[in-house]
Amino acid sequence: MSFSHLSHVECGRCGARHDSERPQNLCVKCGSPLLARYDLEAVRSSVRPEEIAGRAPDLWRYHELLPVRSPESVVTLGEGMTPLLPMARYGARIGLPRLLMKDEGLIPTGSFKARGAAVGVSRAAELGVERLAMPTNGNAGAAWALYGARAGLAATVVMPVDAPEITRRECVASGTDLYLVDGLISDAGRIVGELVAASGGRVFDASTLKEPYRIEGKKTMGIEIAEQLGWRTPDVILYPTGGGVGLIGIHKALAELRELGWLSGPSPRLVAVQAEGCAPIVRAFEQGERESSYWEGANTVAFGINVPKPLGDFLILEALAETSGTAVTVTDEELLAELRQVAALEGTYVCPEGAAAFAAARKLRETGWIAENEEVVVLNTGAGVKYPQTVPVDAPVLAVDAHLV
Repeated sequence: MSFSHLSHVECGRCGARHDSERPQNLCVKCGSPLLARYDLEAVRSSVRPEEIAGRAPDLWRYHELLPVRSPESVVTLGEGMTPLLPMARYGARIGLPRLLMKDEGLIPTGSFKARGAAVGVSRAAELGVERLAMPTNGNAGAAWALYGARAGLAATVVMPVDAPEITRRECVASGTDLYLVDGLISDAGRIVGELVAASGGRVFDASTLKEPYRIEGKKTMGIEIAEQLGWRTPDVILYPTGGGVGLIGIHKALAELRELGWLSGPSPRLVAVQAEGCAPIVRAFEQGERESSYWEGANTVAFGINVPKPLGDFLILEALAETSGTAVTVTDEELLAELRQVAALEGTYVCPEGAAAFAAARKLRETGWIAENEEVVVLNTGAGVKYPQTVPVDAPVLAVDAHLV
């Protein structure tokens, strides 16, 4: 029985088919991202949803729908199967009593980026890659650095100088070659691209959507949501969108599950959430465009979604259109206020990107786009403790002999 039923990789734009058994970056015909495709008939014949329930509680429980060929090639730190938590008190406050949070802050490395790193690094190592390079806003670089170390791969990471300090320390601790650039992730991307081009094939470009397997790790969020709900889907899923890999992955996963016959009914409406200071997807969506344009002067405290021009923008916009979804912005002030509100009512310290998604849920409920009786899932993509600067502390200092009344 095959561990994976990967068939090939396919261009997400022109549909050109590519060999999945050697390292791949972008489509050689049109330069667009490649997507992994599976023999779904073979998957349907080899496993049933009820059998998956007895497997280990990690993302590799879905290995037939993942690209790693051999169980011996799996590089893991125990990632996956994060909780789907009811947010009853906060949900009641904003008029969404059926609100749920998929909490990715509990995953290894403290963010959902570990999913993409686990699968991407595993497949890269299986295909013979020895050195990775990537630009990052912080968390992805930290995840790929640590998983790369676990796999015995060398790595070079370039991130903006303003990236979260903890993610820098994760890279350094792993032995990764870390460089900081006084600019944005797009500037880091240019530097990495030049390094890869000059390497003569010795360095593999693991940038967002420039290899086809990070998305496969991210898509397991969608499979988990469906399984945790008893193999059904919610009405709405809100996702903080920078590069948008998770949103694209969730949409891909649910389409595969539906084709397998494991899901029925309409797809959940997908919502791309961005900050007002960097909202290329929202602008493109509102203007009815099929691609985004570069967002000048990108800036937001939600650093993980500070991506001025996502490579997979057309795939994000397709996912929104195909699910009757939408795209919405929130201000930094709104998301920081929501972060405090969620923590005070639910005891969950979410990351600023997750807080942006909660602020968007509040906005969409107020406008009526989300109805009171709908089941809504918000993705909290990381642990709030990785962003300590989002909550300033000005507590009084007591003398050692002080008393409180």
